[in-house]
Amino acid sequence: MSVTDLIADQLTVMRNAIKVGKKNALIKRSGIIEGIVEIAKREGFIENYKVIEDNKQGKIKVYFKYLDDGTSVVEGLQKVSKPGRREYVASEDVKSVMGGVGISIVSTSQGLLTDEEAREKEIGGELICRIW
Repeated sequence: MSVTDLIADQLTVMRNAIKVGKKNALIKRSGIIEGIVEIAKREGFIENYKVIEDNKQGKIKVYFKYLDDGTSVVEGLQKVSKPGRREYVASEDVKSVMGGVGISIVSTSQGLLTDEEAREKEIGGELICRIW
């Protein structure tokens, strides 16, 4: 089966795993997905991740972060830019998510950046997804 939007598919895999309370999920690997997972780890939304080589595309095992009461740190994952409708934003138009509680991930000429980093560096780009 061909994949039209790899990022959206992998965000859905993670969203579904979080909904049922799984501790981790195995997603397909690509450069941009690895960048998104790295930013999510750096910003404290996931516990950790591990790249698994399989002589093909590879996989990423994502370990989710839960609070003491069992609720996930990640409340939502939303793909913004889609293959049929790309969303581009100027640096001044990159909005914070839920008053700064969440993040937007922007693909820029300097790589993947959070909304805060994009505003700080005054760089716009394609708005990939939101995590809160």
